[in-house]
Amino acid sequence: MICHENNTQRGEILMKPPIAKRMAHTHELHGDVREDDYYWLRDRNNPDVIHYLEEENRYYDEMMLPLEEQTERIYQSMVDRVPESEVQVPIKHGPFFYYSRMDKNKQYPIYARKKEESRALLPEVEEEVVLDLNELAEEGDYLSVTVRRMSTDHTSLAYLENRDGSDRYTIHVKNLETGELLPDRIPNVYLYGSVEWSRCGDYIFYITVDDNQRPYRLWRHRMGSSVDHNELVYEENDATFTLFITKSQSGKFIFVQSDSTTTSEIRLLDADSPLSSLQLVDARRNGIKYDVEHWGENLLILTNEGAPNFRLLRCSLNDLQARMEVVEYSEERYLQAMYPFQGALVVAGREKGLTQIWVIQDGEMKQVNWDEPIYTVSVLSGQSYETAEVLIKCESLLTPKTTYGLNLLNGEKDCLQVARVSGNYDRSLYRQEQLWVEAEDGAKVPMTVVYRNGAFDDGPAPLILYGYGSYGSNSNPYFDPYRLPLLDKGIVFVTAQVRGGSEMGRNWYEKGKMEHKRNTFTDFIAAAEYLINHGYTTANQMVARGASAGGLLVGAVANMAGELFQVIVPAVPFVDVVTTMLDTTIPLTTLEWDEWGNPQNREDYFHMKSYSPYDNVEAKDYPHLYVTTGLNDPRVAYWEPAKWVARLRAVKTDNNTLVLKTNMGAGHFGASGRFNHLKEAAACYAFIFDKLGITE
Repeated sequence: MICHENNTQRGEILMKPPIAKRMAHTHELHGDVREDDYYWLRDRNNPDVIHYLEEENRYYDEMMLPLEEQTERIYQSMVDRVPESEVQVPIKHGPFFYYSRMDKNKQYPIYARKKEESRALLPEVEEEVVLDLNELAEEGDYLSVTVRRMSTDHTSLAYLENRDGSDRYTIHVKNLETGELLPDRIPNVYLYGSVEWSRCGDYIFYITVDDNQRPYRLWRHRMGSSVDHNELVYEENDATFTLFITKSQSGKFIFVQSDSTTTSEIRLLDADSPLSSLQLVDARRNGIKYDVEHWGENLLILTNEGAPNFRLLRCSLNDLQARMEVVEYSEERYLQAMYPFQGALVVAGREKGLTQIWVIQDGEMKQVNWDEPIYTVSVLSGQSYETAEVLIKCESLLTPKTTYGLNLLNGEKDCLQVARVSGNYDRSLYRQEQLWVEAEDGAKVPMTVVYRNGAFDDGPAPLILYGYGSYGSNSNPYFDPYRLPLLDKGIVFVTAQVRGGSEMGRNWYEKGKMEHKRNTFTDFIAAAEYLINHGYTTANQMVARGASAGGLLVGAVANMAGELFQVIVPAVPFVDVVTTMLDTTIPLTTLEWDEWGNPQNREDYFHMKSYSPYDNVEAKDYPHLYVTTGLNDPRVAYWEPAKWVARLRAVKTDNNTLVLKTNMGAGHFGASGRFNHLKEAAACYAFIFDKLGITE
C-alpha cells in the first residue's frame, strides 16, 4: 500500500491517501435523518479502526518526507531560541522561596526552593530540588504533572502525575526530608483543581472522576492510612456540573465548588478542622455565577447577580447573608479574580479589551498602569497572604515575560526579572498593533497583530490568523520567542478575539455561545476579509489556525468561507458537534449543554447541525488541511477529526493536500516535553511554508 521513489531531489510521492470504508449508519431525531457512513470509527477496540489511523499516519509521513530538511531547519531555529537557563522569579511562601527552572538540554522543568527571609540573599543560598520532572520522565515516553501542593509545614509535596494523556491522574506524596515517595498513592484524580492539604497536614482532600472523567466526588484521606479507608465528603450528582476544590489565599478555608457553565455553588471547609462539616455559601440558582475568597474577618464574593460583569461584595464570616459592596459596580470593568493579601486586596479583570489589575485599599480602587498600549498582565499564584510585595507578570507581543514586585504600601513597581531571549532580539525591529473589524451585525471585533518591520515592503504578506472563541476563554497577547524565526521570514501573526471569548466582557462570551454560536465563525470570517481588503495578506497567503473548540471554529470556516485561506490547521478539532453532544457517555458532553445546546431539544439540534463541520462537508474545493488528534484524548475524541477527514476525502473536489496525524500515545495536549512540542510545531510550519511557497 505504501510506495514512493526518491528519484528526484524532493522525492516523488506515489502513495495515495487512505480511503476509509463506508458503512451505512443513520441517526434520526426531530424528523431529521443524518447519514453517518464513518460512525464505525468510534470503536477504538476494532482493529480496523487502529489500522485506518495507522494508514493515515503512514500517509502523513509520506507527504512530510520531502519536507524533512525544512522541518529540521525550522526546528533548529526554534531550539536556538531556547535559553541556556530559565529561572522563574522565586515566590516567598513560609520560610522558603519557591521557583522553577529549565535547563536548555532538558525537556521538563525542575521545581526547587531556597530557605531564606530576604530575596536579596538568595543567590548565596544552596538550592533544594523539590521535584525534577526530567527524572520522572525517564520511566516512559509521556509525562504530565499538573497540580503540586505543599503541606503547611513544608515537609511533604503532593503532586498529580499522568502517563497516558487522559484526565485521570494519580496523587503521589513525596517526603522532602528523605526524598522518598510515601505509600499514600491515590489514583483516578482529576487533572486540576483537585488536591488540597488540611492545615495540620494530616489530611489530603481530593476529587475523583466518574466513568466519563467528570470530576464529581470529594474525598478525605488521612495520611498514613489505607486508601481503601478514605471517606467520601461530598458528591456532585448533577451530570451537568463539575466539582473542584481550591484553598483560600490565607490558607484558612478549602472552597468546594460545583460549577456548570452558567451556575455556581460553593461550600466552605475549615482547613484547621478537617473533620468539620461543609458550610454552604449560596445555593445554586440557574444563571448565577459566583466566586469566594477569605480576607481577614470577611468573606469576599464576586458575583454576576444583577451585574453581568460581576460585582464585588463582602460579608462577615459570622453572617454570610449580610453583604455590602466593596467598590461601586461598573459596566466598563469585567472583574474575574480576587487576590486578598493582609495589607490590600488585588483584583484582576478586563477593561477596553485588555487584562487589568486593580489594588483596593480603604474602599478605593486603583488601576496598575503599564507603558505599552497592548499587554497581558496577571498575578502570580502561590504567594503568601502576609506579603507586602505582590508579584505581577506583564508581557506583550514584543515584551518578554517581565516580573514586577508591586509594593502594596506605596503602589510602586520594581522590575525583578525580564525573561531571557536567546539569540539576537531587538524589539525595535518588530511591530505590534491592535485592529478593530466590524462584524456582519455591526459588533467591533478586536485583533492583535505582530510582524517584523518590512514585512509589507513587497505588498501583502503571508499571514497566520488564529482564533478560539469558546467557554469565555481569552486569546491574550503574549511573547513567544519561538515565533521570532517565523517573524524574521516575513510571516505576520494575527489573533482574532472573536465572540465566545471574554475579551470585551461577559457579554462577549454570551454572544458567542448557544444560539449565538455562529457569531464566532462570522467574526473570524470578517477578520479574514478585513486583512485581505486592507492589504495585509491575500487568500493565497493566509492560514487559519485553531485548536480544540478553535478547531471547530476553523473547521466551520472551512465550510463557510474556505476560499479565503490557502491552508487551514485544525488541531484536535471538535468537528462532530451533534453526534458528540447526543452521547452522554462521552466525557464533557453533559457539562457542555449550556455551551453548545442539548440536541435533544429541537431548536438546539438544528442550530448545531447548521454549523457542525462534519455535517456540512460539501462537494467543493477546500484549502490544504493539516489535522491533528490524539488517540487518548478525553476532551475531543480522536474519531471526530478521523471521521471528518474521511468524509472530506470522499467528498471534496480539489487536489489540495489533506493529512491527519494521530498521536497514538498522547491526548488532547499532544506530545509531552518542550522539545517534542517544538518538533510538532516545526512540522506544522514546514507544511504551511510549503503550501505558501515560502523558501528558506
